[in-house]
Amino acid sequence: MAELKRLSESRDLTRIERIGAHSHIRGLGLDSSMEARDASEGMVGQLPARRAAGLILQLIRQGKIAGRAVLIAGQPGTGKTALAMGIAKSLGAETPFASVAASELFSLDLSKTEALTQAFRRAIGVRIKEEAEIIEGEVVEISIDRPLASSGAGSSSAAPSSATAAGKSGRLTLKTTDMETVYELGGKMIEALGKEKVQSGDVIALDKASGKVTKLGRSIGRSRDYDAVGPHTKFVKCPDGELQKRKEVVHCVTLHEIDVINSRTQGFLALFTGDTGEIRAEVREQIDTKVAEWREEGKAEIVPGVLFIDEVHMLDIECFSFLNRALENDMAPILVIATNRGITSIRGTNYRSPHGIPPDFLDRLLIITTQPYKEDEIRKILDIRCDEEDVEMSADAKVLLTKIGIETSLRYAIHLINAAALACQKRKGKVVEMDDISRVYQLFLDVKRSTQYLMEYQSQYMFNEVSGEADGEDAMQS
Repeated sequence: MAELKRLSESRDLTRIERIGAHSHIRGLGLDSSMEARDASEGMVGQLPARRAAGLILQLIRQGKIAGRAVLIAGQPGTGKTALAMGIAKSLGAETPFASVAASELFSLDLSKTEALTQAFRRAIGVRIKEEAEIIEGEVVEISIDRPLASSGAGSSSAAPSSATAAGKSGRLTLKTTDMETVYELGGKMIEALGKEKVQSGDVIALDKASGKVTKLGRSIGRSRDYDAVGPHTKFVKCPDGELQKRKEVVHCVTLHEIDVINSRTQGFLALFTGDTGEIRAEVREQIDTKVAEWREEGKAEIVPGVLFIDEVHMLDIECFSFLNRALENDMAPILVIATNRGITSIRGTNYRSPHGIPPDFLDRLLIITTQPYKEDEIRKILDIRCDEEDVEMSADAKVLLTKIGIETSLRYAIHLINAAALACQKRKGKVVEMDDISRVYQLFLDVKRSTQYLMEYQSQYMFNEVSGEADGEDAMQS
């Protein structure tokens, strides 16, 4: 239980956000009646697909139905992954969302079924509840008994430093609106208070079991002690009632994290190194039994999440057979898969099927289709990406970029935004103009122009397999 507590605390670390392909997605862009807005939360167009995803979202939030699978199918560049990211953002941090590319399964040291099992269990959360004894109050005074060898022996009400904490003792006076108590302090507690820079007037919470100190803020009654305070200073009311209270603490972990912790002696560290290895079925059975006991006792709650498998056509017939069986498990998450393939061969067989998925597995799926973007939708997406990448672009340049997006692809047009911004910086400009777009358009080829170039100069390339009479379209298809 202590390792689970450390795991939940480690997730509070600040993440460094980078601008990615879908970093502008904030949700599905639905209103209160689950109707899709034209452009909202980074999502543009695809109204029927977003409405269908909204219904799936409600299904996930209810958490009552397990083992349902959804297929998002559409042409390349029509927002399939964006739709999955919108579901993930709408769910929030409370619901587990695991994402994996199908091709990853064939490059791991694990077997394919083990990798899929671990992905499934990463998408199933366990909300563990426990009662903890907490001392919560406003700091009246901190007194530290310094050794005789130290200069200035006596007591101090300032925040204790870790350098003076070892081998020391002291007293901490806490109060609520109803009572005041003096607690004896040991070296470890003095060090913990020093790390949090606790001083008189702070409102703190102490966990009796672990000794963890949490600074809740500054007491409103001491707000006039200083003429100026920092922008991050938080003022809170002095707690009322008893100092010592029992509070319900909730730790949210996934079944996979519990598996790894219990599979080896240093399992907690394996979560950070990624070297989880094969986990024996006996370990998982014991954990499932224990989690079931916690559920019956009211100590834990299962949170079915979402497993998203992109490029699902890369899975072979063995993986699809495993998924068929795994979806029948009572604790299976909601499975969301995506593909851009038409009627193609099922990997590992000579049979052809829609999307490269076996018919028996297709029968289990709710299928959501995405459509190519229209001109006004491409323009809105490019506007959103310009804002996300902090690029100022003129109206004429956006019109040209939209035209390029229609004739080539949306992805190619989005790639040109940052390249055009760099070209603008080189000429010491502040606003991206049409000349900048034209320059990078000439520097970087799209797929059609690149294919045409290959067709013209195919005789100068090695191992050419396209006949001289074939045009660019035929070359791309072959």
